[in-house]
Amino acid sequence: MRSAIFAGRRWGEEFFFIAGPCVIEDEEWGEGFTLEIGRKLREISDTLGIPFIFKASFDKANRTSHRSFRGPGLERGLAILREVKEELQVPILTDVHACEQVEPASEVADVLQIPAFLCRQTDLILEASRRASAVNLKKGQFLAPWDMEHVVAKVESVGQRNIFLTERGTCFGYNALVSDMRSIVWMKRLGYPVVFDGTHSVQVPGGGVGASGGMPEMIAPLSRAAVAAGADGVFLEVHPSPQKALSDGANALRLDLLAGLLLELRELKKSFSNS
Repeated sequence: MRSAIFAGRRWGEEFFFIAGPCVIEDEEWGEGFTLEIGRKLREISDTLGIPFIFKASFDKANRTSHRSFRGPGLERGLAILREVKEELQVPILTDVHACEQVEPASEVADVLQIPAFLCRQTDLILEASRRASAVNLKKGQFLAPWDMEHVVAKVESVGQRNIFLTERGTCFGYNALVSDMRSIVWMKRLGYPVVFDGTHSVQVPGGGVGASGGMPEMIAPLSRAAVAAGADGVFLEVHPSPQKALSDGANALRLDLLAGLLLELRELKKSFSNS
């Protein structure tokens, strides 16, 4: 169910952002929590004139511990995302981890995201590419940027051309990621919008106690570097109280800091585009 606001834009021709909470937390924070975050993001988008796609997960299958919070599940999660979409008239992105999730998720989300750890799962990529209005391919932490050519070829093989490529850091020893900004340049050569994931790139995988850690103070400088390198947009997981978030709070951006960062990134994008 592609929304008019998604279909009406040529994504990548102007700076844009993908943002929202890591996972839907309405059952823990109260009904309407995800919608309220979406409302604030829509206000930021309208005020700054920067288009955005709302992101939230109904299930986080890739968790450090089996005890970690995963979300409300497919049925309840998609109902909440549908409410956000219809109430705010914003495009929706959510991730899928299994082929059987693709069809119901594609009925709500404009963009289906292939998680980084699953970027070589051919059946999942093909199914999402057949059914979704667009796909966001997260580059695996273990993958060279030029190897995304083969992932893109899988998507193109079923006629899908609405593709985003997202850089989210590369493995650099135990519990560490490094952001190689050359990846932005290499992936842009594939001909599709390239997004920089400013929050997962500062993650410390498994670096917490039964959870991943993070360095949120690095979100802004790395995002600036990515935009300077040519990134078309940024992906930022946000939360009103990251220290209390139930998933990836250690690397999330505090919601009240988002507008200032986006304004800076937009001006930086303009200055490099005009140079």
